[in-house]
Amino acid sequence: MKLEVQEELQPLFDQCIQDAIDGRITRLDSHWPPVVVSSEGAPFEVWQLLRTWTEAQRAETLDAEKAIAFSENLRRQSRWGEIDHHLLDMLQRELQEKYFIVTGNEDDHFWDREYSLKPGIRAEQVPEPLLRFACYVAVSYKVYGMDFQYLDTNYLFGLVEKVRPDMVKKLRENGTGRLPLNLQKRKTEHFTASANDAFAVIRITARDNTEECCREVLNYLCELLEQEDFPRSYAVEFKGPEKRYLPITGLPKKGVNQLFACAVQYPGLHPLMEQYARLAMRQYEQYTNLSDEQCALPGSFAVFALGMLGQEWRQLVWDYLDLCDDEHSHLQEKFLREYVKQFGFTADTVPVFVRGVLSMQNMKYSKDYAAWMANAESLDALLEAKIHLSEIVPSGFSSDEDDDDDEDEEPAEETEASPEEVLQYAWETVCYVIWGKASAKGGQKVVEAASEELKELYRQIFIPITENLEGSGGLL
Repeated sequence: MKLEVQEELQPLFDQCIQDAIDGRITRLDSHWPPVVVSSEGAPFEVWQLLRTWTEAQRAETLDAEKAIAFSENLRRQSRWGEIDHHLLDMLQRELQEKYFIVTGNEDDHFWDREYSLKPGIRAEQVPEPLLRFACYVAVSYKVYGMDFQYLDTNYLFGLVEKVRPDMVKKLRENGTGRLPLNLQKRKTEHFTASANDAFAVIRITARDNTEECCREVLNYLCELLEQEDFPRSYAVEFKGPEKRYLPITGLPKKGVNQLFACAVQYPGLHPLMEQYARLAMRQYEQYTNLSDEQCALPGSFAVFALGMLGQEWRQLVWDYLDLCDDEHSHLQEKFLREYVKQFGFTADTVPVFVRGVLSMQNMKYSKDYAAWMANAESLDALLEAKIHLSEIVPSGFSSDEDDDDDEDEEPAEETEASPEEVLQYAWETVCYVIWGKASAKGGQKVVEAASEELKELYRQIFIPITENLEGSGGLL
């Protein structure tokens, strides 16, 4: 349905679209959905401009440079997630539907179907500007999209490759060309490296394990991540002469593990490792060359390496755990186990452990945790964490108790969990990781099995979160 614009506003609306192409729009920060203001001072919502512009575009007349400028300027003033679906819809209409036939199961998602040029259409008949714009959108999905949107990237590149494989090949070999040349490729006495911003891959080969080599590599990574347009989910493919890995059982023996195991040997590099970690850590992003079972936030290995050194790096670990996406960050479980194994459950480590448990889904129970917790100092630390639980829970945590309800049951009306209910669910999650099934029914089995001198501490741990602990003055 075509967007209706009041007749008297149409000239201002058209001017705002032209200003978006020319880069003369500004954002009204207080408005959501995003609103931009034209050079004439007229405000319009981003979606209005996009829908009108995309509906007017035709494959035969699309100007790639103007289309890219329009999209980029709106992205900068809002975000990619506000504009991508309009651009994708336009490309499906003007590129896929006009020039391609589709085969495969109609119920399959468009990502999973096969495409080929329509009979009678030659490759050279597909307008080059349209293909260039499709490449821009494909790369933008890789750079700015959520990690799963690589499927949109692959879909668009797949269409372009059917017509102009050289376009995609050039991007694979050289990236977009927006990176400075000294970042696209770098070669020093100690290492060689290349970075492809279109496909989000950083390749590094180190010639030695010296401090200077590691410093140069870390500086290179930091310089890359300081580039606004470099993808935030990416692969680091590192090769070095020595197969040294972080002393954390279960971490993937990938090059990025090897890199930070080497760098952490040198105290002079620790601040630079933190700088990389803080540049790399972005919620909902991940290293793209790790399996789903081992997925991790960029910066994870640097954080783990420093975190295992002691409490001077507690704040970095704390901030990292707040950013972990509970669906796409799992490796922190390996770190947390080694962390408490090395340092024990103390007033310093228990809050970090609790925060870590709540930063992911379904952290595994281990009987070792119960054994390490079975002393007065550790139980006191856990009780203190319970009192301050609202300050420890990661910002994205929520109760998901109802996710596994019987599908055949009539869904109950959704009600938002109260802060107390969320905290109670969080506390039960922590107790389960430490004591497993014995934590059920108010930890009755745990309390009964405890020694007399610890029984009262255990009892207080399993009191519902909504009840005041003796002498605590209240939990909330």
